[in-house]
Amino acid sequence: MTMETSLFKRFAEIAYAKAGISLKPGKEALVATRVGKRIRALGLSDANEYLGYLTGEGGDEELVNFLDVISTNVTSFFREEDHFHALTQHVAELLRAGRTRMRFWSAACSSGEEPYSMAMTIAECVGREKVDWRILATDISTVILARARQGVYSDTAVEKVPRDLRAKYWASVGQGGERSWSVSNDLKSHLVFKRLNLTSPPLPISGPLDAVFCRNVMIYFDLAVRQRVVSEIDRVVAEDGLFCIGHSETLSGIQARFRLVAPATYRRPEAAWSQRSVPPRRVRGS
Repeated sequence: MTMETSLFKRFAEIAYAKAGISLKPGKEALVATRVGKRIRALGLSDANEYLGYLTGEGGDEELVNFLDVISTNVTSFFREEDHFHALTQHVAELLRAGRTRMRFWSAACSSGEEPYSMAMTIAECVGREKVDWRILATDISTVILARARQGVYSDTAVEKVPRDLRAKYWASVGQGGERSWSVSNDLKSHLVFKRLNLTSPPLPISGPLDAVFCRNVMIYFDLAVRQRVVSEIDRVVAEDGLFCIGHSETLSGIQARFRLVAPATYRRPEAAWSQRSVPPRRVRGS
């Protein structure tokens, strides 16, 4: 399946203007396939008719669906695990400093694997300490957010969750076929899921946030959009906060008050990066 260049350009312009997603030439087949899902769902004849529907009166509601199908959602539990070692270390530092309130943000949470991995990591570190901690989990896709809120995953999906953590924070559900796993209500109680467009500042977030994970989403943005996103994160992250991006991403060319302290891991220059803390907890394996 392919798409006329002029038509592709129009869809690319909408994706960029509304969500900062940069669809470069060569993605025509991908866009045609994904737009095709909406064409069939709406009973339309072709992409030209769908473009008219999307840009016509009442198209704002369909825009959400368009961005849902255009967005790529690839994730897994404890993906890029060194970030969870860094998070463990950071939370341990905050606990030693006497902090009893902590706030975190999973900025592109997809179907929930990242924020639930953060939650298990934080819960293990906090233990029985009386700490008020919360994770804000955001994404532009309403469909993927619904899956994240549900917190139910296949047996295959949770393979990377260590058995001890599965026993502690998950319950086996369903009968027959492949087993499913549901995140415990106690762990869920620490998360809030919200739809958010990262590329439309100012964001309705005040901070200060103790750690921000904004991983594997900025690869879809050009430099100008990445600058806007990072500037907003710079605004809301705490002075001693942690900022993690994807290993395939970079802050090169972006103005922000962060310095690299570990692979794809940043802090403010004035924030001491302590290497003396407890050894990182295991987050993978069984």
